[in-house]
Amino acid sequence: MSIELWVTFVAASTILLLIPGPTILTVISYSMSHGYKAKIPLILAVSLGDSTALALSLLGLGVLLAESAFWFQAVKWVGGLYLIFLGTKLFMAGIKPTTICKSGENSSSWKLFVNTYFVTALNPKGIIFFVAFLPQFVNTKGDASTQLWVLAITFVALATLNAAMYAVFAGKAQQVLSSPKMNRIFNVCGGSLLSTAGVWALSAKQ
Repeated sequence: MSIELWVTFVAASTILLLIPGPTILTVISYSMSHGYKAKIPLILAVSLGDSTALALSLLGLGVLLAESAFWFQAVKWVGGLYLIFLGTKLFMAGIKPTTICKSGENSSSWKLFVNTYFVTALNPKGIIFFVAFLPQFVNTKGDASTQLWVLAITFVALATLNAAMYAVFAGKAQQVLSSPKMNRIFNVCGGSLLSTAGVWALSAKQ
């Protein structure tokens, strides 16, 4: 994998991670209702949750892509179409104010960790997304399995940093995510990026 391809993956992942999803909304909610002590369990939960989801999505995928050029291209085509679908859906979503639920004050750090972990790790859409997204940044001339794991580790590191930033600046993040203008920016940027990645996958040659 070239450094240029890896940097592209980092840039794309960073933009996608900034788009608020169930995990980020959970982190902000718990951070605001439980204070500083909740931040470390929440950050650890996101890191472990994303690691679990990525591992589940890659355990079979890496072997499959390494063994067959046909299946590599098949996955890239299916993944590309899926990314275009997600991108178009997000782009057309329009302005939808983000709702952050209020959490109880008495939850233990362990309960916060478990709840956030399951929100992150057991989201079927997340696992499917990883299967579609990661192969778009794999060089077919190299070891596909190794490249996928490098991308996975990179993504987990970025996701952990992203969760930490949202947790630390939870109050400001809530204001931003509640803004219709910012929601439109998230939708347009995220939808454009996903659609572009999908078109790139469909046009790429082995």
